[in-house]
Amino acid sequence: MTMPPITEKLLMTQLIALLDATGWMTYHTFDSRRSAAGFPDLIAIRGARMLAIEVKAEAGRVTPEQRRWLVALAAVPGVAAYVVRPADDLSELVAIL
Repeated sequence: MTMPPITEKLLMTQLIALLDATGWMTYHTFDSRRSAAGFPDLIAIRGARMLAIEVKAEAGRVTPEQRRWLVALAAVPGVAAYVVRPADDLSELVAIL
């Protein structure tokens, strides 16, 4: 029996729970239709650190607008930007937590 794939929604829920459990404040826009195109799905802040996370399903593609936001945010001191998919090795992200 094969396991169903982890959806983007489930991955988002798991990431928010992990971030909350490790003391990060999180923000996720649930309906981004009126937001700036490409802004990351999840923002997390703890102390002087901020994480900008774009959550994708395995086959999900990062749009040019999403890449532009991630690059711009990663250039800010104290900010790390990630694209996270269910099968990714998250050791770098987990090390920050």
